Amino acid sequence: MIFGFIGVGRMGGGLARNLIRAGKEVIVYDLNSEAIQKTIAAGTTGKAANKVKHVAMADIVFTSLPLPRDVEDVMLGEEGLLNFMKEGSTYIDVSTVDPKTARKLSDAAEAKKIHFLECPLGKTPVHAEKAEEPIFVGGRKEVYEKMKDILKIIGSPVIYLGEVESSAAFKLISNLIGMTNLAVLAEGIRLGEKAGIEIKTLLELLNDTGAKSFQMEVRGPWIANGDFANRFGLDLALKDVRLGCKMAETWGNDAKSMKVALDYFRAASAKGFGKEDCCAIYKVIK
Repeated sequence: MIFGFIGVGRMGGGLARNLIRAGKEVIVYDLNSEAIQKTIAAGTTGKAANKVKHVAMADIVFTSLPLPRDVEDVMLGEEGLLNFMKEGSTYIDVSTVDPKTARKLSDAAEAKKIHFLECPLGKTPVHAEKAEEPIFVGGRKEVYEKMKDILKIIGSPVIYLGEVESSAAFKLISNLIGMTNLAVLAEGIRLGEKAGIEIKTLLELLNDTGAKSFQMEVRGPWIANGDFANRFGLDLALKDVRLGCKMAETWGNDAKSMKVALDYFRAASAKGFGKEDCCAIYKVIK
């Protein structure tokens, strides 16, 4: 069985390397040649593709790309990869996309008699590298049953959520809550500063209260140390929150607090912090 992996950056690279470490033959494509070389160096079964169409020979193709339009550009249209993949092969998208895009990809694959799963991820590149990335699966149950052992090679736990819209929506909901929590944390830290409380002391004390959260435990110390190195980029967070708020509007939900977070991320991106970690939202909160 031959695997194809399109997009081997911070998240996709770890997943592709897990397949290579497991001895699977993987054809890798990315616009960044350094990312390709880092990935195929994980073992002897990784191979670089010179063109994205070369990945079409694979039995199972993964995409891990930044934006919904990036996924559509690669997979759909006259030159889209779905036109060149083998009938009966499987396409698995692990990108963060909206439910509408997930359905479009699913319908397009089905029209070509290609199986499809939407499989957004739950944690960080560090978890992806160690095959500890939660995978939230949407698609036909019989396709999931056939692919679940493959998915367990690249991440864990593997959780089936139903239709592709459900898995895509779950990821956006998760990121909406997480990034809104981060905005609230940054506001709280700024309030603590005005109260004359040193940031590290504030975080230590908050850790034993109802304010405790994943963002506080992970990104609170980064903010306190002035560490804004990119683990999950602010512009990517902005994209996810924007998609999530648009999804909420489509379903008649106000998502008011999440829209406030969206405004913060937009402001931080406009200030030039987009390539820093999403905790750089702190810089625009006064």
